[in-house]
Amino acid sequence: MRVIKPLLLSVTMLAGTPALAQSADRDADIVVTGQARAGNAATKTDTPAIQVPQPVTIIPAELYQAQGAVSISDTLNYVAGVQSNPYGPDSRVDSATIRGLTALQFRDGMRDIYSFYASIRADPYNFDSVQVLRGPSSMLFGQGSLGGLINLNSKLPSAAPAGEIAVRYGSFDRKEVLADLTGPIASNLTGRIVARVRDAGTQTDHVPDDRVMIAPSLTWSPGADTDLTLLGLYQEDDGGSTAQFLPLVGTILPNSAGKIPSDRFVGKPGWDRYDGRLLQGTALLTHRFGETAKLSMKARYIDSDLTYLTHYPDSYSNPTNPYVELDATGTPVSDPDGRSIGLYADGSKARMEVFSTDNNVTLNFRTGAAIQHVVLGGVDYSRSHVRKVAGFGFEYVDIYDPDYAALSDYGGGLPESAVPSEDTEQTQLGFYVQDQMRLWDRVSVVVGARRDRVTSQSFAADRTVQHATTFRAGVIGEIVPGLSPFFSYTESFEPIAGTASNGNPFLPKAGHQYEAGLKYQPNDASMVSVTGYRIKETNRPVDDPTTADPFDQRQAGSLTSKGVEFEARTLLPGQVQLIANYSYNEAEIDGTNQQLENVPKHNASLWAARSFALTDDVSLRIGSGVRYSGKNRSYGPAFPDGIVTPDYTLVDGFAEVRWQRWGLAINATNMLGKDYYSACLARGDCFVGAERNVFGTLSYRL
Repeated sequence: MRVIKPLLLSVTMLAGTPALAQSADRDADIVVTGQARAGNAATKTDTPAIQVPQPVTIIPAELYQAQGAVSISDTLNYVAGVQSNPYGPDSRVDSATIRGLTALQFRDGMRDIYSFYASIRADPYNFDSVQVLRGPSSMLFGQGSLGGLINLNSKLPSAAPAGEIAVRYGSFDRKEVLADLTGPIASNLTGRIVARVRDAGTQTDHVPDDRVMIAPSLTWSPGADTDLTLLGLYQEDDGGSTAQFLPLVGTILPNSAGKIPSDRFVGKPGWDRYDGRLLQGTALLTHRFGETAKLSMKARYIDSDLTYLTHYPDSYSNPTNPYVELDATGTPVSDPDGRSIGLYADGSKARMEVFSTDNNVTLNFRTGAAIQHVVLGGVDYSRSHVRKVAGFGFEYVDIYDPDYAALSDYGGGLPESAVPSEDTEQTQLGFYVQDQMRLWDRVSVVVGARRDRVTSQSFAADRTVQHATTFRAGVIGEIVPGLSPFFSYTESFEPIAGTASNGNPFLPKAGHQYEAGLKYQPNDASMVSVTGYRIKETNRPVDDPTTADPFDQRQAGSLTSKGVEFEARTLLPGQVQLIANYSYNEAEIDGTNQQLENVPKHNASLWAARSFALTDDVSLRIGSGVRYSGKNRSYGPAFPDGIVTPDYTLVDGFAEVRWQRWGLAINATNMLGKDYYSACLARGDCFVGAERNVFGTLSYRL
């Protein structure tokens, strides 16, 4: 009830006034565009979403911008089955879980992230939509998460001149300039440039969030059937870590010294940082051979440099009482005041190089008057090389009143003990084929298979060669106009770099899923889906409580994730844009009877938006949303009965006034200022949830 009531009030308010036709059409376009592209994401072919036996969600840029997204993780706040920012706002990486399992990130259909803390986050302003594929997708995309994957669609040049220039100011002294310009350059050449310059702080003291991003692109169309697009990207981030790994005692658990402030920075100002430079070059080629065949070729090169220097408290040696001080002999003893704590210093410098390519051919033909085939055959290849040098140090700090000047800065570089910590090279070669059969223009059958060869080599482990074969099969049929039940079976695999706590190389994760559901599409601007699934995964890395290192991992025997999802996207009478989601997920390591840590069983969200005519030249668009995340529990030796992270409900909103080419928008996330923790883990640490974030944007559209 506490989730539904705030939004019902919002919908009632939005439904009371006639809408401006042009703005209402824009709301309809957001929904229709998302539905139209959903099938393309799931099959790599031009297929309507109602003909795909898999739930897929497309979030257009205009929608996630209205919802106040400032990171890729934020774009997923209103998607069924997805837990965005599971460890709170993280300025280092974008993270999300789909159906209880960590999702992999792709860009333009090719994998984008190959190693933690070796690159900087993607910029949501550089994309025209974000796709979420729920369920295994290895058959088309290669190694990937069993729960699903996230694909980012880059903004591409347009033949129609368009663009915007905007300035923004908001919470945490956020100052930004944004630009997105596109149009024709010559008779067969179009171009686009997307840029952002940001100077900002964050909700954590002494942690900046500065960025320079420039993304130029060109599309050459020598004929009506051929397009070659080249995309470039230069991005430089100067930031730090908003995740401070604060101890349980003093956050979610009481401490005699009181509660640690949520904005507490535990480190050395000026030394702690997360600074990176990212270069990318991408080529996309498509050629159509009439109506019967299409060739698609993609290639990308990534060059990334990253310096990551950070401190975090020793919340792990004794999670129930982590506070210690040094006695007269320099021996650590319990601090009766509950203030002094050990402090790790951890520094690394990383270099990542990636080359990836994906090439396929689509054939359209019939085998009889009632059977239409769309056959896809392709090959993809990737090579990634990640090298890191890391150092480690240890000090003590009063976490309630840090003496920042007393902490070492290690001469501005890595701690003295710095040594090579990672040198991993991985290649993947995959071949895939898929047949989509449309029977009597009512039933769609999808079958596919893939074969992969993955090689991995590092100085910490011998060269390994792994093979995987994955399958996919599904059927969906329209039993009455607009109503289509479906059933599917899908498989997935994911090689894992590194070694387990016993010194053995990680085995690839593998698994399969059975799914059944129902899709209802009463009109082009609406889609309602209900689905149930059961996932079985093997070789999942989990924390190893038998070792002293809190970051050691072992591989579990098997995991089962099962649940149901509901998602509805539509335009209600009065042109009210409405998105409603609910998901229930049980994810357990088999034999434990315990839900995976930081995986809530219940998630729900509601979003509504509408436009109003104020005058002939002025329109107002407003929206409101509510997000609910259920409680979750984490187990460990110090807390055999578990540590509970309470559930929370957040309210978002926005308002935008447009006058001719000018626009002024106000966005607010967590606008009621809810204080909460995203995750508290039995290993000893807590992660602060996103605080209220309000910003205004003044824009001029060309």
